[in-house]
Amino acid sequence: MSVLVVGLSHRSAPVDLLERVVLPAEAVTKLLADVLASDHATEAFVLSTCNRVEVYAEVDKFHGGLAQASELLARRAGIDLDELTPHLYVHYEDRAVSHLFSVACGLDSMVVGESQVLGQVRVALRTAQDAGTAGRQLGGLAQQALRVGKRARTETGIDRAGRSLVTAGLEVAGQVLGPLDGTEVLVVGAGAMSALAATVVAQGGAARVVVANRTLERAERVAAAVGGEAVPLDSLQAALASADLVVSCTGAVGHVLDTAMLAAAVAGRPDRPLVVLDLALPRDVDPSAHDLPGVTVVDLETLAGALATSEHAADVEATREIVVEEVAAFLGWQRAVSVAPTVVALRDMADSVVRAELVRLTGRLPDLDPHARAEIEQTVTRVVDKLLHAPTVRVKQLAEEPGGQSYADALNKLFGLDPKAVEAVTRADVATDPTPGGAS
Repeated sequence: MSVLVVGLSHRSAPVDLLERVVLPAEAVTKLLADVLASDHATEAFVLSTCNRVEVYAEVDKFHGGLAQASELLARRAGIDLDELTPHLYVHYEDRAVSHLFSVACGLDSMVVGESQVLGQVRVALRTAQDAGTAGRQLGGLAQQALRVGKRARTETGIDRAGRSLVTAGLEVAGQVLGPLDGTEVLVVGAGAMSALAATVVAQGGAARVVVANRTLERAERVAAAVGGEAVPLDSLQAALASADLVVSCTGAVGHVLDTAMLAAAVAGRPDRPLVVLDLALPRDVDPSAHDLPGVTVVDLETLAGALATSEHAADVEATREIVVEEVAAFLGWQRAVSVAPTVVALRDMADSVVRAELVRLTGRLPDLDPHARAEIEQTVTRVVDKLLHAPTVRVKQLAEEPGGQSYADALNKLFGLDPKAVEAVTRADVATDPTPGGAS
């Protein structure tokens, strides 16, 4: 398989560039169509999260696929390719498999071990499947990545290292505010991250939780779950005035909390600090708010520094070992699968030869006793099966090693197999489960 990954993340690009590259759902669908329509890609899926955008493509040529995927990503993001290129990373073939498995395990996340990325990989796969761009190769790879991520969280303590962004952000906010007991918290947004934030602060002892959202009905649902209050987004200024902590994650385009709003909120409370936890990408908070007296802004860039070290090195190392093991197993399995059409085509050819010879025998000995004919047919078939058994079993074993495809090529040449017959078996095999673990 020739899988190519082109992307950028919090490790390779500054937050201000990442927030410009973030793709809404409709842009992801268009990018998938763009990649599939390009000259070198036969499959594609796009993983777009709050801290990474990656294009996965099954390509026939590395350099051509890389150039086109990079250009199409830049075009859909509305960024000049020359500006984007220095921040792109590229993985190919086995490194691409290793990268996706590491991502699914949370090893490449801003918060190491976080589990939200598994859901994001699942959404990326479903989006590509709905768009008809993820087939046997990339669909199978993504499904196996999901299984590897689940295995890592079952067999290691990587989840202990994987504090959620909400928890990590609240720990940083606590350095300014102290314990949540008795504080007033304003949650801006009503998505999954906002709902999680509302739950965590309520459980942490916040005296009051207010949820503000453009759609009041959604704010009411989140607020009701934590015993809080809901307000429309146009009441944001009033809600800010009484808040000690603001957690914002709306996914809106443009700043939801500008500097003037925050300055007004703290104007009448010089001795009472305001902490704003901005978990959105693009950012909800105007970057200039960092300079406001009395306001502490904790955003994804701040968290990247705070989460640079892991307290659970053993769990991280154990997860890395799982990734190495799973990559080797997956690539070996893929190589073995790649020779299967050749083996099937060889056996089909042998069956054709047997049938042809039996027809010839019938023509030469038309009065042959039916019982004798059946015995001859069984004997000839058994001889052919025994002759083919050892080489076909061995070629499957050898195929799991690096360079294993060469053994299939040797079978093709030695037995003069029809390339069209091998291709026909390959096409028929596409409908089967593409991964060693079965359906997810």
